Amino acid sequence: MIACVPLQEIIAALLMGLGLIFLVGSMVGMLRLPDFYSRVHASGNSETLGTLLVFLGLAVYNGVSITSAKLLIILMFIFVGNPIGSHILTKAAYKTGHPVWTKKTLPADMLPDSNIEGGEADANLHH
Repeated sequence: MIACVPLQEIIAALLMGLGLIFLVGSMVGMLRLPDFYSRVHASGNSETLGTLLVFLGLAVYNGVSITSAKLLIILMFIFVGNPIGSHILTKAAYKTGHPVWTKKTLPADMLPDSNIEGGEADANLHH
């Protein structure tokens, strides 16, 4: 016997599944990228899109209701707030002198001599 799944649930599942892919990509970026700036970039962009898709899927699943309206309002706050928060974190790290990773700078544990600390950032960004 074939089960009949409503189109609304299929669309909701696709949106939430696609959002999950972006959220997993954000997690992998946070674990694998070499420095703070790259990690913030990975989490800020893909996490915002992943959350957007998951919340849209939940809103589609709930249909036209007050719950969907609340989800969309929360979604708007996340859509605006997450990129702004990422930008503020990155700007604060740069202004306090957090080094920028380049191919010339290696993490301390990858250097041949353990007494030498990680190289200074040679990127001159935003003077």
